[in-house]
Amino acid sequence: MKEDDVAKPFKTLDDMGEISGKRVLVREDLNVPMADGAVTDDTRLRATLPTVTELADRGAIVLILAHFGRPKGVPNPDMSLAMLTRPYSHVLGREVRYIDWEGDEAAVGTMQPGDIAILENTRFFGGEEKNDPQVVDRFAKLGDLYVNDAFSAAHRAHASTEGLARALPAYAGRAMEAELDALEKALGQPEHPVAAVVGGAKVSTKLDVLKHLVTRVDHLIIGGGMANTFLAARGVNVGKSLCEHDLTDTADAILEAADKANCTVHLPYDVVVAKEFRANPPVRTVNVHEVAADEMILDVGPSAVEALGDVLKNCRTLVWNGPMGAFETPPFDVATVSLARTAAALTQDGSLVSVAGGGDTVAALNQAGVADRFTFVSTAGGAFLEWMEGKDLPGVAALMG
Repeated sequence: MKEDDVAKPFKTLDDMGEISGKRVLVREDLNVPMADGAVTDDTRLRATLPTVTELADRGAIVLILAHFGRPKGVPNPDMSLAMLTRPYSHVLGREVRYIDWEGDEAAVGTMQPGDIAILENTRFFGGEEKNDPQVVDRFAKLGDLYVNDAFSAAHRAHASTEGLARALPAYAGRAMEAELDALEKALGQPEHPVAAVVGGAKVSTKLDVLKHLVTRVDHLIIGGGMANTFLAARGVNVGKSLCEHDLTDTADAILEAADKANCTVHLPYDVVVAKEFRANPPVRTVNVHEVAADEMILDVGPSAVEALGDVLKNCRTLVWNGPMGAFETPPFDVATVSLARTAAALTQDGSLVSVAGGGDTVAALNQAGVADRFTFVSTAGGAFLEWMEGKDLPGVAALMG
């Protein structure tokens, strides 16, 4: 049996059968950044293409559900999806209609097999975010089938993400399917040894991630400002570095849990320090025990990065969330870029399955020029983080039946 033939715990577009002439409600993430009426990054639009084009080419009437901004249940022309019709048509390479909720049934009734329409912002309904059964019913009466292709919204139990999946025959779109397959390979049923890179400014934002990962991975690599809290917990004087000194007991507990789970925690032993946080200040590389009282740790040092690269060479799976240092400010991007390039090279060699996610992570991997060389890079921020915490995602759970 080929890997692709392994039964999935959810239905995909392959399981839909004949759909010509059927109305398919497709939940997508069209919440793109815009400036002066123009889309400034069409990544999310392009991510929808495999699902939307396949359904249309199979003769379905495709009705796209999405949110935009935070209108808080009140229609707001500044957050209308009408303004996305033209840019989405351009990306898709075919005509896309816009349908307001007023007179929606009549407008949907004029659509032909293969037609595509964007319905108005789901969050214009106050009951969308409350998963109100009446809102679910209103959405459901427009379609015959439901496809969720928006993993980024799957951690919310909304009418368009969870309620609809239980009201209509539900399937995962191609982007959702790819995401769930990648996450399964990364933490569900990974090939060991497994390493996790977790960076970022504060331990407090990733406590649940760390507590979950130490029970699932063989190597936990901690970088960014959060590493300083763990160093302080081990008695290291981190000078003026960003550090949550009130969480050192928590850091100790995580280290203890890791020890019991046979998970090796890797903290930097050489670091790049500066007396001020700005681009290209005077810096020096020192052992973590040599940080002066007026200095701050802003990146992992080269010796530690080389050692971490050796760790990855002995692993089969990698999960990455967060940068190793203050990567947006040069020269404190060196450790992140170096380790990311090592991971990318190992992935290309076929020795490592690498899955990364989170806003800063995507930006860091793009800066390193390796995002397209990882096995999978998720653009879903909150949903990816909740998955790393081991939480059930309502939108995904609903697809599992």
